Amino acid sequence: MTVKVLIVDDSPTMRAILSMMISSDPEIEVVGKADCPSTARQMIKELNPDVMTLDIEMPGMDGLDFLEKVMRLRPMPVIMVSALTAAGAEATLKAMELGAFDCFAKPALGFASDKSQSQTLISMIKAAAKNGGHRPLSFRNRSASAQNAAPAPSSVASGYRPKPGSIIAIGASTGGVETLLALLKDFPANCPPTLIVQHMPPLFTASFANRLDRMCPPKVSEAKTGDPLTPGHIYIAPGGERHLEFQNAAHGPRCLLVSDEPMSGHRPSVDRLFLSVAKNCGRRAIGIILTGMGQDGAMGLKAMRDTGSFTIGQDEESCVVYGMPAAAYRMGAVESQLPLSRIAAKALEACA
Repeated sequence: MTVKVLIVDDSPTMRAILSMMISSDPEIEVVGKADCPSTARQMIKELNPDVMTLDIEMPGMDGLDFLEKVMRLRPMPVIMVSALTAAGAEATLKAMELGAFDCFAKPALGFASDKSQSQTLISMIKAAAKNGGHRPLSFRNRSASAQNAAPAPSSVASGYRPKPGSIIAIGASTGGVETLLALLKDFPANCPPTLIVQHMPPLFTASFANRLDRMCPPKVSEAKTGDPLTPGHIYIAPGGERHLEFQNAAHGPRCLLVSDEPMSGHRPSVDRLFLSVAKNCGRRAIGIILTGMGQDGAMGLKAMRDTGSFTIGQDEESCVVYGMPAAAYRMGAVESQLPLSRIAAKALEACA
């Protein structure tokens, strides 16, 4: 079945580039291109698209306001197309909390000829069409006050003490923004050191880490080479050019950022993180694989389980996209498959 896509962007050039990228797949049809929210609103009524790509900065009504109205009046899968700037990243994260399916970095001129980036956008659109109507209810229509609230008290007892040397490693992709927020809100302020790879464009991960830091009890930051792994701290892999690994250094465990080729189609790669944890931590580690497209993380999680780590996979019902957890489960990498609401407690119990 052909996926019908509506492109919403105030730039004629950008509409043309996105249309060229999307139309390279015969299973996707661009049914309309709108230059503003008012035109897009009419096209949604007339064309009934399956997926919409949406720019954030537009005249009349910005993308966030329009997205909020769409999610309230005519919910549909929306992919945010955002500029690679700090402001663009912050706005995109807000959009995903409002219910956007995923984010795609706004292409530059000549970018449409990049087949790998075109394929990334195409894969997002197909996944959105397939899974976008099944977002977990807990992620829909959250109020602004809930989004900006102070860190909620953890459901873990205040007397929680992590086992010395314990480590938690987490991988996520599509749907991971809301999923990680829901998960980490249940982590206590003295949680085990936690390393996370979330597939995101460059610059977005810094804004994401800052947002998590404001909303979760532990300290959250973008990882840097040499950062000591300490209890109560969560480290997010920077998007872009380097992998995040666990390193056993002379003065204790550290974060290590490695410039290398993509692994499992990604950089940073969940597999690369998990493999480094499997090599260095064994039974001291907990591995968690969350919602996302593809198979990144399955091989690494299997290596973790084979070396004695306790491994958890998010179940299909609570996933935005049951791709990465499904691949890991089929491979025998998942020891315990759980709904999102139970993952934090189980992981923390395993390293208490």
